[in-house]
Amino acid sequence: MSLTTRRAKPAVKARTKPKPKARPRPKAKARPKAHSGKRKPGARSKAQSRLKYKKGQEVVYPLQGVGKVVSIEERPFRATRLLYYIIYLEVSDMTVMVPVDKADELGIRPIVDKREAQKALKLISEDFEPIPADWKLRYQMNLDLLKKGSVLDIATVVRALYHRSKIKELPILERKLYDNALRLLVDEISFSLDKAKDEVEALVMNKLDLN
Repeated sequence: MSLTTRRAKPAVKARTKPKPKARPRPKAKARPKAHSGKRKPGARSKAQSRLKYKKGQEVVYPLQGVGKVVSIEERPFRATRLLYYIIYLEVSDMTVMVPVDKADELGIRPIVDKREAQKALKLISEDFEPIPADWKLRYQMNLDLLKKGSVLDIATVVRALYHRSKIKELPILERKLYDNALRLLVDEISFSLDKAKDEVEALVMNKLDLN
């Protein structure tokens, strides 16, 4: 009896599915660095490059009088930073912050020179035009002059109200306006002429009595 041999079928390799290629991950976008508010050494803002007043300088603040710029500082304001004049007002013992870019708009100005101070002293001794009899109208007119803030406008108010008080006693509000105008005038002229305030006030009163 013959034996037959069967050939074994070659093993079939199992097909494997190719692995999907990994997709490259998108690079994360770099976040903008938050503004720290610090400036690089030596960097100057536009406001700093056009400073009109310097530290230690005396200036006039309308309706408040003479003050001194004690410092110039950057302070945060909403989403930005602003440059401020820090002004100390000796008369009222008050410190105010004035944005550098708004100083002119707010009426901040330097103290007048000696020539302009002498013009103010001369003005108060000159003839003046009659002022309205209605004190409310008169009050508003003089208040508007004080808000303008020039030394000649202040002298005009002092002269008008002083001579009005010689005719009739001033109402309380108008008397306060006169006292404030006189203080502003004496304050600035004393700094301009480098004289004591008592001496300047006596000089002003003498000039007023000449008319």
